Order: sequence, then C-alpha cells, then structure tokens
Amino acid sequence: MSDARAAAEKADEKSADRLTTLSDGIFAIAMTLLVLDLHVEPGLDKDAFTDAVRQALPDLGAYALSFTILAGFWRDHRLIVRLVPRFEGVALRFALMWLGAIALVPFPTALLSEYAARPLAVAVYAGMVAVTNLLELAMFLTGRRQTEHATEASRTEVGRAVTADLASTAALFAATVPVAYLVSPPAAMWCWLALVPVKLTLTHRKRATARRHGRAS
Repeated sequence: MSDARAAAEKADEKSADRLTTLSDGIFAIAMTLLVLDLHVEPGLDKDAFTDAVRQALPDLGAYALSFTILAGFWRDHRLIVRLVPRFEGVALRFALMWLGAIALVPFPTALLSEYAARPLAVAVYAGMVAVTNLLELAMFLTGRRQTEHATEASRTEVGRAVTADLASTAALFAATVPVAYLVSPPAAMWCWLALVPVKLTLTHRKRATARRHGRAS
C-alpha cells in the first residue's frame, strides 16, 4: 500500500512538473512577443526622433500593463500547482484553454496600443483579462474537486483566497467593458488603474494566508 501511494505521489510530482514546464514556456514566449511592437526607426533627426519616442509611449504602456498582468497569472499558477499538484480530465482541458488564452495576450495588447481610443479595442482587452481569470478559476475549482489529487490547503483559507482573487478580478475587468462604450475608452482604462490597489490587497491577503497555512502545517 505504501509503495502504491509513493508511486502515486511521484506521478503527481511529474504531472505538476510537466504542466509547470509547459506553462513557463508559454509565458516566456507571450512576454517576449509583447516587446516586438516596441521600436523606433533608425536614422531619424532630432525632431523626428522626439516624435517617434512620443508615439511609442502607448506601446510602452500597453507592454507594461500586459507584462504585469502576465506576471500575476504566472504567480497565481505557481500557487495553484502547489495546491492541486495534478490536473486531468476536465481540469486539464481548462488548464490548456487557460494557456491558450495566455498565448493570445499579445494580440489584444497590440490592439490596445494602436486603437486605445476605440471602445472595441478596450473591450477586447478587458474581456481577455476577465476570460483568462475565469479559465484559471475553473482550472483550480475543477482540479480541487478531484479529491485524490488536491491538497488540504486548497479547501481552506488559501483556496478561498485564490478563488476570491480570481473571481473578483474577472468581475472587475468585465465591468469595464460597458464603461468603454457608455462613458469612454479612457475612463475604462482609468478604472483598470483603480483596480491596482484592489488587486494588491487581494494578492497580499492570498500570500499572507498561504504563509500562515505553511507555518501551521
């Protein structure tokens, strides 16, 4: 019995390692692709160079925003894999869809940098962030229901903190979609900035809860 349990735990570790390796590769590619739109043509005179740098500022802003969001998803994924060390069946399908959404991030980022004044571009970006959060939440919840693989921490305060963080972030970004159409695209983007302290508070709560649980264990 102990040999069978040890073999199962070893299989769980390999499953987590494979998913982590795949996700790290996709994150690295997505983060690198964000940089491709950042360039200034060579050979410009002083005035043209100044204008080119000024025109590149929206691209830099979109890059910084998307890189920060991707970094947040990456940190969340590292915690989720510790809570649910093995994904299979429906949970694995959600994990693959989530990674597909991560790989797609450079596209709405390019839309935002070029067409930030258009509601559709802002709505696509906000919708992308909301859907990606929901897919990660679905991956976590379905994996947690597989009781033979989920850890006890996934069902305690740590798991509830992860769920609250992902669900609230998805809801807040989704709420800015109508703002882009009914008010203005800049108003929706300012709302994203207003979400930063909310996200930081939720992240701090999640990390503090994970640390407390780790000490208790």
